[in-house]
Amino acid sequence: MLTVLNHPLITHKLTVMRSINTGTKDFRENLDEVAGLMAYEISRDLPLSKVRIETPMQITESYELAKSVVLIPILRAGLGMVDGILDLIPTAKVGHVGLYRNEETLEPQQYYAKFPPNLADSVVMVLDPMLATGGSASAAITILKEKGAKTIKLVCLVGVPEGVARIEKDHPDVDIVLAALDEKLNEIGYIVPGLGDAGDRIFGTK
Repeated sequence: MLTVLNHPLITHKLTVMRSINTGTKDFRENLDEVAGLMAYEISRDLPLSKVRIETPMQITESYELAKSVVLIPILRAGLGMVDGILDLIPTAKVGHVGLYRNEETLEPQQYYAKFPPNLADSVVMVLDPMLATGGSASAAITILKEKGAKTIKLVCLVGVPEGVARIEKDHPDVDIVLAALDEKLNEIGYIVPGLGDAGDRIFGTK
């Protein structure tokens, strides 16, 4: 299921990030803030379990998160979304998956993966600012499923219909959450209008 978040603060901060005049510091700070705002929205359906607690007044019944939350940033750009979500869900565990494109087959290849235990019992959020062709995200989700993950959400800032279609085809059981659905991919595989290379803009490498 695709969800495109419609929130004035997200839209405003994403506009700042899209601008070619936004430097590394402001880009990174706005990404952090957008990720936090997105976390609030994507956590709406997290399962709860009933617990009995003692308040200063009495014993009462309340609710707490029933499942652990695991964040899986796709290296390297996905790292820019982690802190904003951890600010809201500080108990979340963080794994990492690194992928590169094979120059001959053009398919994503894994070069690094490290995950917390008990993926099967957790809500797993795959983080990547950009959903372009969907190849890397699909490969990361496949790796996580092979490790036992069952409840997976793909969380991206900006996506295009091509990438959404790829995930819906490969992983129809995965929820996709975007801050914006952009027009298309251009001839060199960049999202239009997009915001450029998110990794380079986060880390100041270009």
